Amino acid sequence: MKVMRKALILAKLETTYNVDPTPTAAANAILVRNMSVQPVTGDFVPRDVIRPYLGGDEQLPAAIYSTANFEVELAASGTAGTAPKFSQLLRACGLSETITASTDVKYAPTSGTNESVTIYYYLDGLLHKLTGARGTVVFALTAKQIPVAQFAFTGMCVPVTDAALPASPDFSGFKTPQVVNNTNTAAWSLHGFTGACEALSIDLGNTVSYRNLIGMETVELTDRSTTGSATLEMPAIATKDFPGIIRAATTGALSITHGTTAGNKVKFDAPKVQLSNPQYQDSEGSVFLQAALSLVPDAGNDELLITFL
Repeated sequence: MKVMRKALILAKLETTYNVDPTPTAAANAILVRNMSVQPVTGDFVPRDVIRPYLGGDEQLPAAIYSTANFEVELAASGTAGTAPKFSQLLRACGLSETITASTDVKYAPTSGTNESVTIYYYLDGLLHKLTGARGTVVFALTAKQIPVAQFAFTGMCVPVTDAALPASPDFSGFKTPQVVNNTNTAAWSLHGFTGACEALSIDLGNTVSYRNLIGMETVELTDRSTTGSATLEMPAIATKDFPGIIRAATTGALSITHGTTAGNKVKFDAPKVQLSNPQYQDSEGSVFLQAALSLVPDAGNDELLITFL
């Protein structure tokens, strides 16, 4: 019998695309939650042959790949200017990394060559590998919950093998996260509004395409449309006219900082955010407004900036 809880994710950036860099439990273990891996998925083509009797026929594999979805708790490294332990996952989602020693680490979207990662998924005696993997990520901050980065990766399908779980994976680089609340997430604004916020999510929105053609097999990031959602206490119109802002398609800045001390903060900034599709919600008797967010580039590749500081 295989036990679902006996699982482990390793991830390491590739130097050469789709060449396994051999991640190890000592250096590349990722502390995850809500994990779902599909070892074999893709396109199958029916033969559709005609026989003198009824019945189906085989479907032949045409484009086979693997996927891995999991969450990582959103927490900085504990030291300003040191990248978080899951930085390789951010970079494999089309985000550039800029490190300023002893100060901060910044991640911004790119529109050029994207890095890739190899992911090992151990499941109680089984080893699944995704090479050449690229993905996308959703950042979710909800009041009274642990903030998370929700990753979705697509990679090459490597045959599953029998392999024992590595001994003593090192999770020491993953810091205990702080729950989202008024103390730990004190600074935020949307179009200049700084009232109560119940939930905020930002979806990087990469289009991840697996391609299997004559002479080419690859996973590429072919487009990006960064969106999100905000749930906030509905203010008086005189305070902030959100219905008017939505009608006029006005854009404005979004900023939120989670964390209280240097080395343990994560900050999200977006210069041009448009709200749409507003809905009222009942939050313990109070009127809250939920709206969709569209994060629009200003000068290019700047619709979102993530800073660990």
